[in-house]
Amino acid sequence: FLRFFEERHGHRRLPSAPVRPRGDPRLLFVNAGMNQFKPIFLGTAHPRSELAQHRRVVNSQKCVRAGGKHNDLEDVGRDTYHHTFFEMLGNWSFGDYFKEEACSMAWELLTEVYEIPRDRLYVTYFGGDPSLGLSADEECRDVWLRLGVPASHVLPFPLKDNFWEMGDTGPCGPCTEIHYDHVGGGRNAAALVNQGSPDVVEIWNLVFMQYSREVEGNLLPLPRHHVDTGMGLERLVSVLQNKRSNYDTDLFIPILDAIHKGCRAPRYQGLVGDADVGHVNMAYRVVADHVRTLCVCITDGIYPGVSGAELVLRRILRRAVRFCSEVLQAPPGLLASLVPTVVEVLGDAYPELTRNADQIKDIINENEAAFLSSLERGRRIIERTVQHMEPSTHFPAEVAWSLYGNLGFPLDLIDLMLEEKGISLDSAAFNELVLEDAKQKAGGPQAGQPEHTNAQLDVHSLAQLRHSSVPATDDSPKYAYALGQHGQYEFSPCQATVLMLYRDQSLHKEVGAGQRCGVILDRTNFYAEQGGQDSDQGYMIRVGQQDVLFPVESVHLCGGYVIHEVTAVETLRAGDQVQLFVDEAQRLACMTNHTATHLLNFALRRVLGHSTEQRGSHVTAEQLRFDFDTKGHVTVEQLQQVEQVVQDLIKRNEVVHMAEVPLMLARRVQGLRAVDEGYPDPVRIVSLGVPVESVLTCDSEAAMQTSVELCCGTHLLQTGSVEDLVIISERQLVKGISRVIAVTGGQAKQAREVGQCLAVEVDSVSLRMKQRITSIPEMQNLSKEVGQLTKVVSSTAMPQWQRKELQTILKALQRTANTAIKKLELQQAEKKAQILLAKYCNQPVIIDTVAADSLSILMKVVNQLCDKSPGTSVLLLSPQTSGEVFCACQVSKNCLPAFSAADWAVAVCTRMEGKAGGSPIVAKGSGNAKGMQGALTAALEFAQSKL
Repeated sequence: FLRFFEERHGHRRLPSAPVRPRGDPRLLFVNAGMNQFKPIFLGTAHPRSELAQHRRVVNSQKCVRAGGKHNDLEDVGRDTYHHTFFEMLGNWSFGDYFKEEACSMAWELLTEVYEIPRDRLYVTYFGGDPSLGLSADEECRDVWLRLGVPASHVLPFPLKDNFWEMGDTGPCGPCTEIHYDHVGGGRNAAALVNQGSPDVVEIWNLVFMQYSREVEGNLLPLPRHHVDTGMGLERLVSVLQNKRSNYDTDLFIPILDAIHKGCRAPRYQGLVGDADVGHVNMAYRVVADHVRTLCVCITDGIYPGVSGAELVLRRILRRAVRFCSEVLQAPPGLLASLVPTVVEVLGDAYPELTRNADQIKDIINENEAAFLSSLERGRRIIERTVQHMEPSTHFPAEVAWSLYGNLGFPLDLIDLMLEEKGISLDSAAFNELVLEDAKQKAGGPQAGQPEHTNAQLDVHSLAQLRHSSVPATDDSPKYAYALGQHGQYEFSPCQATVLMLYRDQSLHKEVGAGQRCGVILDRTNFYAEQGGQDSDQGYMIRVGQQDVLFPVESVHLCGGYVIHEVTAVETLRAGDQVQLFVDEAQRLACMTNHTATHLLNFALRRVLGHSTEQRGSHVTAEQLRFDFDTKGHVTVEQLQQVEQVVQDLIKRNEVVHMAEVPLMLARRVQGLRAVDEGYPDPVRIVSLGVPVESVLTCDSEAAMQTSVELCCGTHLLQTGSVEDLVIISERQLVKGISRVIAVTGGQAKQAREVGQCLAVEVDSVSLRMKQRITSIPEMQNLSKEVGQLTKVVSSTAMPQWQRKELQTILKALQRTANTAIKKLELQQAEKKAQILLAKYCNQPVIIDTVAADSLSILMKVVNQLCDKSPGTSVLLLSPQTSGEVFCACQVSKNCLPAFSAADWAVAVCTRMEGKAGGSPIVAKGSGNAKGMQGALTAALEFAQSKL
């Protein structure tokens, strides 16, 4: 497929994008070949980027459809054609060829190269939609007829089948699909096309993007036409290998064979439905499909976790583990043992799988072990809950929700286990919890953020700007700053002309007072949000009108145009001359934190090893956030070492060298740090301490010894201005990815001071703990102090290495305090028990009042009495200064079942207007001092009635 388009038709072959989507928060996984080309369709690709240069492209894209709109997860395994991971073959034209060439190439490949019999192929086209004012795509129909497809094989279909849309709004257009008849034999299968028949299946979809759906729902013609085709490799292979099921092709057979070798189940036979006794064949398909998905996702940096794509992947892994153990009777470890086979099948097409095989196995094994242990824990919770339930009641929804949410316990498994016990789940209450959770998530992080509607140009406005020859914004002045005589940063002034205003998805020459709009200038010194760095803020004023400020709230880059989001204080017009003023303090803080991010990236690699790859970063004026690959938890020592490496670079006050170089040259640099994103050409290199020219020389290894990154951000000119860096947080986001948060300059200094103060407080508590304390209240106060300190240490900005050290000490102190309190309570209880024993001397019942600081001590006195006099039943009350009365009792085993401690305590505490509870042997409760005398009488009467 790739060679056909590359060699015969001049397409550029591109590698697959990773399945982790880039810059599209609404998407869990890359689920179609077009995801990486969205900026081209929307017109937002930077004119200097590699992406914008593409005309004809061919690729095979790794796709995952599970979770979200394309949720195939529960269908996988039931039939022979659903998958969570599949490979999408595609050829693309961006404003180059259109319907004639696209159909002609597709027909040539299928009938001449693959030699698929023409009489088995049927093509569909868009039959029109009068309600939208769209006529039938007769142009497409005529292309197929000219190619020699019989009219009886060219079929019109309505909007739902043959009109493709990217989403509710955006580029869309008619499509033509090619269907294959598995039966053939000269029959006409036109009536079975698009009818869900397993005999006649769609193999290729050619989409002609020629419209854009607007917010109002109407369609407008796109300024440039594109072609986007997609053909699932699995389905194509089943046609070429003459198989009715994807699982019978050589994409799956080696994996199914490997499963058979590793389990106790009979061989795979391809059975479905009732014929598949015990779901054995379904299990084979589930495991084969899911292990492919796991390999691809883990390689691309999506690890099983607790939210978003990570959560979906965790469900996929757990579903596979259950089918392995419960249906295929395989020992733990089968899933990971399949990784080498998957790598063998897919590794040639996607070499990144081969490099990560060991890591994939480790992550699968660790997650499988964790799941099996949480299954065990979940089973125990269900058992315990069922035991405490009233007969003929529903299983509590909140327990089921906790099992599902916290332990990742599959819902069908909860139902199954309850069914075995003849109990059902309170489904109505459970569904309420599901809805509540969905609402909470829907109102999550995005809910409170203002929509930057005036900062993202729509495809038509972008085309209009280009058509009107409005030049892309010259934003090079954002780099125009220097160090002054006294080491302060001086930012060059910038004057610009308003070229166009953007509001409510259309371009304007004028915007009235009080209205929010996007301002497009010929040049700007404002930094637009990109590369993980927040945008600048500031204001602009009209030249010659110093007293009217137009505040700039945010700045965005779209298709080469920089859009300044502004609320117009007075009327703004195209042609106005403006002076721009960046908030220098905010900019400098961002520059400091961005340079510090590069120092941190280098230091992490130096300390944790060269395999440490950046997974994401975010730079604001307040702090910096950095996500990276890691084999395990980062230790206290490693955190200290990382900070030390950064401090050394700060002390050396290295020069930060920056230069724009051709992208091809930049990519050759050994040790270059770059993240997976589209860079403009030429691209900016930021190098610490080594001039960019030196880094670019052929045999240079400079980038291995210092920080060299592709980066469009604004940076300090020397590292000394960072002053200090402190990592104030480090945690694992998911298995294998850690996130650190750090602060610099004055904030770093403050964090260190706070850390030192807290260390002194912890030392002070440690010293007091070592002194001999004999008073329970004094020891309880010390324990409280440790608890409060623990809270402060966990929530205050301070060096993370120090936080971890102090937390370890505080944990040990808390244990010491708890042990000491128990010991003191026991000693006190023993003394009181001795006095009471002497007083009552082996009587069958002891009922009395006794002074005790806590219910815990009172219970211990009761226990001690019963241990020393096994035939005695004891109930003690202890009045407190607060007016409350504690009650504790224990019944001799000789008196069961007639005499119950729980009933005894309830009878007594009810007289004191209180509550009690416990077991037949021990119980406790409390009440009000006013009813204490009556309670003592009730205690005696109850005991006498039972004995």
